[in-house]
Amino acid sequence: MLIDKELISVPEFLRIFSIGRTSFYEEIACRRLRIIHRGRRTFVTREDAQKWFEKLTSKSAGGVA
Repeated sequence: MLIDKELISVPEFLRIFSIGRTSFYEEIACRRLRIIHRGRRTFVTREDAQKWFEKLTSKSAGGVA
């Protein structure tokens, strides 16, 4: 199913980006990351994950491209 490939589960997101669960939910609380609920499961879209990561890396690089 196409939609499954567009969504990243929370455990997968944590593994891919090497962050802890607490930091993940802090990012959500600060509205820097959006989540989607499908039943009882929580996901992040690949597009939102990419945007979040790009903002994170541009801040750590001092905004220099």
